Amino acid sequence: EEHVRNVVALLDEGNTIPFIARYRKELHGSMDDTALRTLEERLTYLRNLENRREEVKHAIDGQGKLTSELAAQVDAAKTLAEVEDLYRPYKQKRRTRATIAKEKGLEPLALRLFAQEKDLPDIQELAAKAIDPEKGVETAEEALAGASDILAEMVSDTAEIRRKLRELTMRRGLLRTENVTEEDSVYRNYYQFEQPVARLQGHQVLAINRGEKEGFLRASVVIDPELALAIVRNAVIKPGSSATALVCAAAEDGYNRLLAPSMEREIRTALTDMAAEGAIHNFASNLKPLLMQPQVKDHVTMGLDPGYRMGCKVAVVDGTGKVLDTAVVYPTQGERQKNEALTA
Repeated sequence: EEHVRNVVALLDEGNTIPFIARYRKELHGSMDDTALRTLEERLTYLRNLENRREEVKHAIDGQGKLTSELAAQVDAAKTLAEVEDLYRPYKQKRRTRATIAKEKGLEPLALRLFAQEKDLPDIQELAAKAIDPEKGVETAEEALAGASDILAEMVSDTAEIRRKLRELTMRRGLLRTENVTEEDSVYRNYYQFEQPVARLQGHQVLAINRGEKEGFLRASVVIDPELALAIVRNAVIKPGSSATALVCAAAEDGYNRLLAPSMEREIRTALTDMAAEGAIHNFASNLKPLLMQPQVKDHVTMGLDPGYRMGCKVAVVDGTGKVLDTAVVYPTQGERQKNEALTA
């Protein structure tokens, strides 16, 4: 614990990881640079999390909607995703079907239906009271449709539902691809590909992303809809009310139209972030032993990184490791470029 505090203090003073690893070993118990960088990344994340908690509480409080219970939930959130889930119902949204229904004064009806009281009157009677031609609500059916849109968005914005669906998708979801074209390509291994999200390798995620970007693949994250809908229904349905069937239908609409696409985007982003981070760590691990190799004493050495479109990178060092020259040559792009490469 003392070592961690010392490292935090050193980082706050502006010291770099290489400096701390080499010159401040007595303060951190001889941690290597990998452990120090992991600590730095975690520190940055936790500080961003704390800052975001405060920003979210301030934003909700500015709307006059921050309760002590909600503030406690925000403070207890352990990830940025959980904080954003809690903030989601209070975010300024683009104009949606739900916001249009609220503008028509249908939110009180939606909340009454959502409560699903056992002694609730017939929902047609309730909806009839919400008819207001001046606001564009001509019939009870239109009132119920608008209330259903509000309910669907409420379900989609419920933090606990989103958390459980996120966990379910990471645990039981599949990343599935299909080829957009029959044309052969470097992505042929990912034509009609399917892999559990939990078992995906970083290089697979990055390759699929490139294949999508280049127009060879179409990818999606899929989950058993019945498992997902069971989570949604268990969270919102109260049997025995005249509103139960309508709330159930609205909840399913909220999942299919709003929650599922949102969750897929979120999972794809998380997979890409993890894959990119893993690629960086792998690259660093592979590069370090190469950079730490001793120079070939009394010999001038040339290193070549082959390439086609972007050229071949060349570097020359002397027997002490001093860089003598660097260049980029294009030996594969015609006779003139080949001659230039030979004389470079």
